[in-house]
Amino acid sequence: MKLKTLFVGIALTIVAFASLNLQAGSDYDSRTDVLVAGNPARKLGRGIVNAGFGALEVPMKIYDVNQEEGGLAAVTYGTFLGIGYCIAREVIGITEIITFLMPLPGCKDDPRESGWGYGPILRPEWVVDEQHDIYNIIYQDLPVN
Repeated sequence: MKLKTLFVGIALTIVAFASLNLQAGSDYDSRTDVLVAGNPARKLGRGIVNAGFGALEVPMKIYDVNQEEGGLAAVTYGTFLGIGYCIAREVIGITEIITFLMPLPGCKDDPRESGWGYGPILRPEWVVDEQHDIYNIIYQDLPVN
């Protein structure tokens, strides 16, 4: 019973701090009135996605090396490169989950800026980027206006 009460207390404290700090460091795009990168909620979401889907780095790196250097390099070097990126993506995802309420040094949204922020530790920010979304599942094709 004490453990349950402690867990509920910790959860309520996290929710309280998250609601107070949710919009800290965030900006709005004036053209679309949409919240852009640089807030704790985005950092938490990025951490969950990177920790949950970090294993996708292995086939993506094999594919990248195959495109650039051929099949034999993809089977060997691409596999090892993918495993390294997978481990890095998982560790960074867990780090972002744990520290989502606080800005980190060197994590500004623009990599050329210095200082503290809620931006990504590893680039590209998400596991699957536009180059690796082969079937347009994550990034849907937008109609041309």
